Parts: sequence; C-alpha cells; structure tokens
Amino acid sequence: MKNVHSVIWKEGKWYVAKALEVEIASQGKTEKEALGNLKEALELYFEDQTKIELSPVSQPRLQDLSIQVNV
Repeated sequence: MKNVHSVIWKEGKWYVAKALEVEIASQGKTEKEALGNLKEALELYFEDQTKIELSPVSQPRLQDLSIQVNV
C-alpha cells in the first residue's frame, strides 16, 4: 500500500484530481468521482511495475504566484 498526495479543483462542470508524486490526473462530475477515477488511474499505472518509485512530497501547500506575461 502506498500513499499519494493529490490536489483537486473544479474546471467548468468537471472536478480534476491530480497526483503530486507522479504525473497522473483524472476527472469526474463530483469530487468523489474525480478522486475515485484518480485512484483507479494510479492503480492501473502501477499495475505492471515491480518497483514503485514516488517523488517525495512533504507537507504540500497550495500557493498562488503572480507572473508577468507579455500578451
């Protein structure tokens, strides 16, 4: 059993759930559905791997950044 951090947000009518340790994301009509779909996607991604390596994430925080963009 591995623990994976995830972040979830709403884009239009969909909720998007993204894992922080690996580049895997999923979506659903509800937060619960998005997280369930993410769990399934992660399990399928790691299904055939004999060694699972996750990038370590410690105390994740959501942080806003202001960037300058030349439009």
